Amino acid sequence: MWRGSPGGADRSLAELPNVTAKVSGLVTEADWTSWRAADLRPFVREAVVRFGPERLMFGSDWPVCLLAGSYGRIRAALHHVLPPLSEAASQAIFGGTAARVYRLPL
Repeated sequence: MWRGSPGGADRSLAELPNVTAKVSGLVTEADWTSWRAADLRPFVREAVVRFGPERLMFGSDWPVCLLAGSYGRIRAALHHVLPPLSEAASQAIFGGTAARVYRLPL
C-alpha cells in the first residue's frame, strides 16, 4: 500500500483494473509500541475506496509484523477499521482476492 497521507498518492494505479493491492505492513510503519487500530483507519478506508474488496487483500506482513504486534491483533485491527462490508466483500479481502490473484485453490 502507498505511504503518506490518504488521498495524496498517485491514483493512476488504482484506476487500472488489472492492479490489486495488499493491506500489509501498516503497523510496522506506525509507532511499534503505541499504534491503535484507529491509526490505520484512513489508510485502509482509502484502499477500499480506490481498489474495492475484489482487488484488495489482507497481508499480515508476518513475521515482520511481530515487531509491532501479533498476527491476531493485526487481523483484528483490520476487521475493526474496515467500513461495513458484505460477507462476500469481507471474504474477498481476507482470502478470495489472494486466491484469485495467486491462482490458489479455494
